[in-house]
Amino acid sequence: MLKFLFMMLFMIPLCFMNKFWWLVQCMLFFISFLFMFNVILGFDFSSLSYIFGCDIISYGLIMLSFWICSLMITASESVYHYKFNYKMFIFMVLLLLILLYCTFSVVNLFLFYLFFESSLIPTLFLILGWGYQPERLQAGIYLLFYTLLASLPLLVGIFNIYSKVHTLYIPLLTNMESVNLIFYVCVIFAFLVKMPMFMVHLWLPKAHVEAPVSGSMILAGVLLKLGGYGLLRMFKILISSGLCYNFIWLGLSLVGGVLVSLVCLRQTDLKALIAYSSVAHMGIVLGGLMTLSYWGFCSSYTLMIAHGLCSSGLFCLANISYERLGSRSLLINKGLMNFMPSMTLWWFLLSSSNMAAPPSLNLLGEIGLLNSIVSYTWLTMISLMLLSFFSAAYTLYLYSYSQHGMIYSGLYSCSMGYFREYLLLFLHWFPLNMLIVKSDICMLW
Repeated sequence: MLKFLFMMLFMIPLCFMNKFWWLVQCMLFFISFLFMFNVILGFDFSSLSYIFGCDIISYGLIMLSFWICSLMITASESVYHYKFNYKMFIFMVLLLLILLYCTFSVVNLFLFYLFFESSLIPTLFLILGWGYQPERLQAGIYLLFYTLLASLPLLVGIFNIYSKVHTLYIPLLTNMESVNLIFYVCVIFAFLVKMPMFMVHLWLPKAHVEAPVSGSMILAGVLLKLGGYGLLRMFKILISSGLCYNFIWLGLSLVGGVLVSLVCLRQTDLKALIAYSSVAHMGIVLGGLMTLSYWGFCSSYTLMIAHGLCSSGLFCLANISYERLGSRSLLINKGLMNFMPSMTLWWFLLSSSNMAAPPSLNLLGEIGLLNSIVSYTWLTMISLMLLSFFSAAYTLYLYSYSQHGMIYSGLYSCSMGYFREYLLLFLHWFPLNMLIVKSDICMLW
């Protein structure tokens, strides 16, 4: 695992050289390609080196991080085009990737906490440095305070685990009996905020709306998955207390998912709509994790990877429209089928994946999650039906409002995409729909 870390560390000087933007991007794609050959499908940590190791959960999420970070640079061509601190920008992306790589591959809980928190800093700089409106300062503060406030108890909880078990090496941690409620909430709350669970989700739409396209892509693609990854790791310790208290989070996340879906239906900002849909999807992932079942764990992992690719692709599409029209409002972004006809196909493909239509990986994840949540209790059927229905409703609303209707008269008559943009969208959509062919990688650990 160290070899990939050194590859990325030695790429840092390249960021500060002239005209090396595309080389760094090609190198990141090359690292993703190499990492594919390092495939690990076991549930035990393998390829251990010092503090780093990898199992199937880490492998999928590291692969996703590499892929999304490579595509972030492809999507952010305007930063390079206008020469807007582009060397610093690419350095921030690389630093974020290094921290995410470390977060997903460390085998020590304390170091996991350290990298989990430090991935916040480059994200904050991306939002503050390359965001759009002046409100990005407020969005940055929201992000910082929500996450830091929730994660200090986690640190105390980790020290408590150490005092009880005398090790923080993840594979050696076993179920801790007779855990009190306060400890349980402390350890898990930081991840619930990061997911984000309904009621502590307010930082997410703000951060998304103010972030540049690259910030939105990494937020939706990887940073929301940190919460799910942390929960997958932590429930190994908290199984007995989870069986007592998990119904609270399950109910909250499912009811919250329905309410957030209703919020989606009255958004006029493209980015805000996609951001709120992320909260709804993460609600169902959280529900599946809370059932503590084999189905729940495998399917939530599958949906996390699927949502990472799909949501990131939708943010790219929103940004492509924004670069042409100078606005993200649905009042102006309408009739795009006349304006950018070839982009309509990509809108359709990614929207259909977003509402879990076959053959996307989202469908597989959602079917598994429905299984696990309904087997937990039949009462969840009501909110699951509403969630499925509304997720289709707001995705159709997004698609039909933006593509159909009268085109806004202040625009040019027609605009085509660049090859770079088509490639960017293809590289989001293709893995998302091809992984279903080899879905046992995600579903059968």
